[in-house]
Amino acid sequence: MVERPEKRVLTGPDLKAFYKALSNPVRRDILSYLGEHGEANSTSVAKALGESTGTTSYHLRKLAGLKLIAEIEERSTGRERWWKSLMTDIFTPPGLELTADEREAAVKIGALKMTHDLNLVVSAYTGYDSAAGWNQIYRAGLRMTKEQVATFVEEYQALLRKYLSEPGDHPPGSRHMAVRLVVVPDEGPRPALPDDDQPRTGQHRADAEVGTGH
Repeated sequence: MVERPEKRVLTGPDLKAFYKALSNPVRRDILSYLGEHGEANSTSVAKALGESTGTTSYHLRKLAGLKLIAEIEERSTGRERWWKSLMTDIFTPPGLELTADEREAAVKIGALKMTHDLNLVVSAYTGYDSAAGWNQIYRAGLRMTKEQVATFVEEYQALLRKYLSEPGDHPPGSRHMAVRLVVVPDEGPRPALPDDDQPRTGQHRADAEVGTGH
């Protein structure tokens, strides 16, 4: 098991800076490249992304300023600077006091992520039959207390760490997999319970199901 990533809380000003970084496609591609290969310099990143070294050098420095990547000082010589991905568990806690523009940045970050996630869902379903088992789709509903929800999320995170590998040191034959967890109260309209004089045909509440696949 890989060592647990450092946990980092995003403040309000962080959210504005992160939105600026994540909304830039070059910076997103750099983060993906370093997450796959572990270490790189501006030349190798530029070649892989089809950008100039000046462009990638600029964006690498900006990402380092956000502490999303770090310079490998022992490998950097002269103008050739090497960089590595930082494995960090980044999150924004509920109840954080935000200014109006910070809240707007948080919403925009959420919209960026949701757009990406919706594309993943479409890809998962449209390619389900041809994915040879790579695409797994699972939905569940169950009743839990608030304490059980917290424990469930902790156990889920521990399970993810069990399969986590260091950037640049991934198992042979592995692919980058998108895994998402959304735990939220589902309190929408429910079918009315049948009258006592009506025949009961079995459980029909949605949360009676433990889970359903594709």
